[in-house]
Amino acid sequence: MKMTDAQDLPGRRSLMSFSRPTRRGFLALASAAAFAAGRGEAAAEPAVGDDGLYHEPWFLQSFLDLREDLESAAASGKRLVIMWELRGCPYCRETHLVNFADTDITNYIRDNFEVLQLNLIGSRKVTDVDGQELSEKDIAQKYRIRFTPTFQFFPPSPAGIEAKEPLAREVARAPGYLKPPHFLAMFRFVRERAYERGSFRDFLATNG
Repeated sequence: MKMTDAQDLPGRRSLMSFSRPTRRGFLALASAAAFAAGRGEAAAEPAVGDDGLYHEPWFLQSFLDLREDLESAAASGKRLVIMWELRGCPYCRETHLVNFADTDITNYIRDNFEVLQLNLIGSRKVTDVDGQELSEKDIAQKYRIRFTPTFQFFPPSPAGIEAKEPLAREVARAPGYLKPPHFLAMFRFVRERAYERGSFRDFLATNG
């Protein structure tokens, strides 16, 4: 399946580990608590962490095992997307303070996606779907992530994904900032699997 990206669109700008048997239960409780907090109320202000990145309270609490995150998302009827960010990135900030401040956008994403936040030059260890353990920086290079923010969308099932070349593991990519209407449309494009029928530009032309 050919990966689709949004890079030529108008409006684009540039946990301590627990033992495996308890990890999913712990993450399920953490995710449920984050989901319930503030649901239906005004969007909570994102916090800036020690890494200099804005962190949304509803982002995926992950042990950074991508296959496990894919399986968990699929079991919940959701899709996995990685948001790549960088300290000082002005359009990462705008994504948080403008796009994620729109409750229609955040509610749609929270209902249909698990968002894993990674740092383009980070040092945390991430286990890829093929079992390879790399730093965030190295896995970004493996997937040729060049811009922040970049949203990297994965298929609805992890079946057979480890046998594919890294770039073929994605179904879509949005490199750079998208204004709110196009941003929401990108998530709809993936959720509706419109990438199987055409490009994101085609989707926008027919769906507005």
